[in-house]
Amino acid sequence: MKVCDHFKAANGETLISFEILPPLKGGKIQSIFDTLDPLMEFNPPFIDVTYHREEFVYQKRKSGYYEKVATRKRPGTVGICAAIMNRYGIDAVPHLICGGFSVEETEDALIDLKFLGIDNVLVLRGDARKFEGKFIPEDNGHAYALDLVKQVQGMNDGVYLDDNLVNGSPSDFCIAVAGYPEKHFEAPNFDSDMEFLKAKIDAGADYIVTQMFFNNAKYFDFVDKCKAAGINVPIVPGLKPITKKYQLNSIPRLFHLDIPEDLSKAIANAGDAAARQEVGVEWCIAQSKELKAAGVPCLHYYTMGDVQTIKQIVESVY
Repeated sequence: MKVCDHFKAANGETLISFEILPPLKGGKIQSIFDTLDPLMEFNPPFIDVTYHREEFVYQKRKSGYYEKVATRKRPGTVGICAAIMNRYGIDAVPHLICGGFSVEETEDALIDLKFLGIDNVLVLRGDARKFEGKFIPEDNGHAYALDLVKQVQGMNDGVYLDDNLVNGSPSDFCIAVAGYPEKHFEAPNFDSDMEFLKAKIDAGADYIVTQMFFNNAKYFDFVDKCKAAGINVPIVPGLKPITKKYQLNSIPRLFHLDIPEDLSKAIANAGDAAARQEVGVEWCIAQSKELKAAGVPCLHYYTMGDVQTIKQIVESVY
């Protein structure tokens, strides 16, 4: 079932969903089940599974020289999605990125998803590789998420890369894209960022999932800006609790967002690790309750492997 259909069937009720990371290479699928089993009591209609592009490592050869080798530290997104659907009977949303794929490889991946009965994708450009100053696409790959949206929508229209193919079987993907309540860090200003987002919606995207934020006013302002720009699709808030002191520095650096002064001071001044976690959990609970009361379509939690904290939050909200 498509996520956009879940929203329609909810009739205004706020749904709940979770995002998980694939295990590190060599890990077991049981680690995914250990994360999700405790969360199934909340009846999430879908689960997002992230995709991580290749990274480069240098391996020493017998000659003494080092060879640059591409590796993926967290492979298995498509297989995990199939395992989730098989085990829990709910929908899975694989992330689909530009980085590391040619357009032909992207088409093959979409065909695999289609044959597996996976009806949803979250389309992202993806991050630059480590040690690269900016995002560099693959040869014959997409440079922007907009182009990837267009390719997915093209397949939904039965259009494939092979010009000689006639009567291609259309796919029926529900397409999600990312939104940034505090502006994408590469956008020159908020207006241009909104133009890029509107272009993705016009190209066929069905709903938006936001980057995490810690000030609900920024989400509500973002929604208002979207409506003013003619964007009228569901906008799902992404949430994550801050539970450790070092995250006051790492989260802004990695995700390019602000942490409210009240929250940062409360965590910094908390007496010990348990007290800091309690501050972050209570803040996320308050965020969640306010958003739910406002009638958002879904609360989307970034689990980051911390299932017990997420479970504690959701138990207080639902």
